[in-house]
Amino acid sequence: MGKKKDKKIDLQNLTPEEQLKLEIATELGLFDKVIDGGWKCLTAKESGRIGGIISKRKKEMKKEALRREEIE
Repeated sequence: MGKKKDKKIDLQNLTPEEQLKLEIATELGLFDKVIDGGWKCLTAKESGRIGGIISKRKKEMKKEALRREEIE
C-alpha cells in the first residue's frame, strides 16, 4: 500500500476555522512546519497545544458575543 499524500494547504481559500488554526500555528512558530509537511507532521504535543488554544479562543469569542447581546 502506498502512502497517503497530504492535501496541500490552500492559503487563498481557508475556512474561518482553518484560518484560526493556522494563525495559532504561526504564533507557536509552527507555520513553516505545517506548510512544508501538512498538519500530520506535527507532534501530538504540538497538535494538542493548538487544539487547546482553539478551544480557549472559541470560549472567549462566545463570551464576548453574549456580552454584546446583553448590551444591545
